Amino acid sequence: MMEAALHPFSLNRLFHPSPASSKLNINLFLFSNLPPCFIVHLSSSLPAAATSTPPARTRSSSSSPLVRAILIKKVQELSSKCLDSYTYKWDRTHTAYQLQEIYRNLGNGEESTSESDHGSIAGRTMARRAFGKLAFFTLRDDSRVIQSLHCFSIQYRRYCSSTAIASSSQIAYYVRLGKIEAARKLFERIPHKNIAAWNSIISGYFLNSQPVEAQRLFDEMPERNTVSWNGLISGYIKNGLLKKAREVFDIMPERNVISWTAMVRGYVEEGMVSEAEALFWRMPEKNVISWTVMLGGLIQGGRIDEARRLFHLMPVKDVVTRTTMIGGLCSRGQLDEAREIFDSMLQRNVVSWTTMISGYAQNGKVDVARKLFEVMPEKNEVTWSAMLMGYTQCGRIEDAWELFKAMPTKPVVACNAMIIGLGENGDVSKARKVFDLMREKDDGTWSAMIKIYERKGFEFEALSLFRLMHSEGVRPHFPSLISILSVCASLATLDHGRQIHAQMLRSKFDDDMYLSSVLITMYMKCGDVVKAKIVFDRFSQKDVVMWNSVITGYAQHGLGDHALQVFREMSSSGVQADDITFVGVLSACSYSGKVKEGKQIFALMKSKNIEPTTEHYACMVDLLGRAGQLNEAMNLINEMPVEADAVVWGSLMGACRNHMNPELAEVAAKKLLQLEPNNAGPYVLLSNIYASKGRWVDVAKLRKNMRSRKVSKSPGCSWIEVEREVHMFTGGESKTHPEHMEIIKFWEKLGGMLREAGYNPDGAFVLHDVDEEEKAQSLRHHSEKLAVAFGLLKLPEGVPIRVMKNLRVCGDCHTAIKLIAKLIGCEIILRDANRFHHFKDGICSCNDYW
Repeated sequence: MMEAALHPFSLNRLFHPSPASSKLNINLFLFSNLPPCFIVHLSSSLPAAATSTPPARTRSSSSSPLVRAILIKKVQELSSKCLDSYTYKWDRTHTAYQLQEIYRNLGNGEESTSESDHGSIAGRTMARRAFGKLAFFTLRDDSRVIQSLHCFSIQYRRYCSSTAIASSSQIAYYVRLGKIEAARKLFERIPHKNIAAWNSIISGYFLNSQPVEAQRLFDEMPERNTVSWNGLISGYIKNGLLKKAREVFDIMPERNVISWTAMVRGYVEEGMVSEAEALFWRMPEKNVISWTVMLGGLIQGGRIDEARRLFHLMPVKDVVTRTTMIGGLCSRGQLDEAREIFDSMLQRNVVSWTTMISGYAQNGKVDVARKLFEVMPEKNEVTWSAMLMGYTQCGRIEDAWELFKAMPTKPVVACNAMIIGLGENGDVSKARKVFDLMREKDDGTWSAMIKIYERKGFEFEALSLFRLMHSEGVRPHFPSLISILSVCASLATLDHGRQIHAQMLRSKFDDDMYLSSVLITMYMKCGDVVKAKIVFDRFSQKDVVMWNSVITGYAQHGLGDHALQVFREMSSSGVQADDITFVGVLSACSYSGKVKEGKQIFALMKSKNIEPTTEHYACMVDLLGRAGQLNEAMNLINEMPVEADAVVWGSLMGACRNHMNPELAEVAAKKLLQLEPNNAGPYVLLSNIYASKGRWVDVAKLRKNMRSRKVSKSPGCSWIEVEREVHMFTGGESKTHPEHMEIIKFWEKLGGMLREAGYNPDGAFVLHDVDEEEKAQSLRHHSEKLAVAFGLLKLPEGVPIRVMKNLRVCGDCHTAIKLIAKLIGCEIILRDANRFHHFKDGICSCNDYW
């Protein structure tokens, strides 16, 4: 009996090509603690003529009676019982001699690129995969045919039953499964370890991110070859240890073109293109792969002109090289030159076609891309997705949708692109349908849908989807975390924001500076200034985005002194302020009435060669207007080097509302109506001014003008989070909340306490010509008052009441809430459309300056 121990392998059938000449019986035994085992019985005599020399390799197994054909196919029943085994289709019939020669080459580590029938890279790769899964292959025969099978058996054992070679393959198999400990146990059991076994286990430790153990094993190797050294270099590069890789490269006794190319590729992957280039030109010999790696590095570094020169220097250019150059030229918009290379290619693969199509699509020439797409001989999922993204990126959603429906298969990338395209085009419901119909979703899918909800104002849907993502075990990544933190900031849902922060800590994302900047903004917009500062102080090194988050946050809370102090710290730390920084600082000065400091900051901005934009001028107009310096604000607008936009005029009009200047307000309103004819804001502000002066005829004219232009005012609404649920309230007597009557009764009780404390409703904030009793009734049902009453009813004593409003808080509500905070002894934080108001002990943080 002759035995050949190999590795697990999905084997469908072993058969003799000619049933008349021999009979083949297969007994399959599956033991609980052993891999699959095959015992083959060969019980026939063979011609004596076949006992001396192995037959020559032929394409057909029928050319020699010694040949036993082996057909390897995927087997469902075996693959389900093998240990996480891979299955491969191999529909060609290989003779035992052909297979043994393939495996012999693999065992010797040869990487021939010959295009012979069974010596090709693809054929040898499949052979490696096949032999890497065979467990035991036992040949049994009676004494009469041992002689006739002698040649076959000797050759088979010589090349296929080597324990070291077989174990090397099984080590690689375990490594692919991530079972490095099982691979190590197998390695230790090998009595005589060859270089291939050592190389396999070292590579395994590198693949499992254990470079220290890999180096230790390398140092223990009794002998090494160039493949061993190259594996060490590649392993260090894959683990991001480029310096260690270079140390190995410098001391290795003999280098080949693979060694040099691996090192060049390592520098390219780390973005160190200059170092890669210096090493590349030192190479004693270069192959087409070396040239292509260097070409890709230059393109990656944006050095397209140098890449073009290198391309022309190349002695040999293959399909990959030309495709790389096409991609580089397309990235620079040099489509004509890219097309010349494409047209000159004698052979093109699907990647070449896809690169050219993507180049046209990404540069806005979608129709040209479509023409090329239609004549493409063979398309894959990447091609279809590239064409689809070309349509979505240029806003042609209908064309994208038609192409999407025609796709034979819809990969995740294409579905993600369709979700983003539909969502950004405003068709959020159809985007959700695509999302729901997807069988497989990746991180990008969830992030895309959450981002669409966040950008299009579907905050509650975004929160619900994020909770669904968490319940399905999908780990949140940066895009989804940024979107959901922005949602929490927009809704001021502090409890949800805290949950996201906890997830960041568990996922170890809290060290990311940009994500932490978004977290700071969330805490600021939820009214928790202290927590925002704690997150800020955790970082010793801060970038400009993080500084801006804190400065802007302090500005929204009217904490001008805090904002100026942080600005000074930023300057002393060496971080250069940008235009956003100055918007934050100027806003802080405006909200806190620091006119002198604001003017100094505006002058400092010019000295730092930062040209003021309309946003900065709007801040200055707001600063002067809030201080009552309306004429100076108007002069600043007239002196602006750029045309004043709606934000600038809106700032002036808001100041006119505060200081009751109807003449200047009418000037600002006319400008605003020219710039934004469908914006209700100017009408409302001017109506407020007319109503406060008792000019009810002018109020009626304005309302009639609004109706004729079909301009509608956004209804005032407020919301509060209680027990992780957001409760919405609208103004008036509409019963929008299920506990409306209970809230009204509680407010009546509060109203009595307020009147006893001296509160008198301010009818100037009622925009209708009605009597005082009706005005008081109207003021009683303002949405922010209802939200505060609900918070007092539902929240535990001592917990701050956090209310958000979509419009600016009116003066009467501001006065009432100050008194409530004093009478009840609670803290109320109100965020309106402009800023935060912190009410405590009868005082507001804005000092009645808003």
